[in-house]
Amino acid sequence: MVPLLQILQIVAAVFLIISILLQGGGAGLSSSFGGSGETFRTRRGVEKILFYTTIITAVIFILTLLVNLLK
Repeated sequence: MVPLLQILQIVAAVFLIISILLQGGGAGLSSSFGGSGETFRTRRGVEKILFYTTIITAVIFILTLLVNLLK
């Protein structure tokens, strides 16, 4: 039987991967070499919700990882 903590960690990992992939990013590596003139952009609407969801999911994933390690 798989413990509940491991199931929660797997679910958090899957949601974290999905939310990171949905964000889409900017121009990628080319922006670090001056490829993008955009310096600051405000997140609004769904993009803002997705950003906060990614942060919350990452925190849940890290907490379950630490609890699993200390167990």
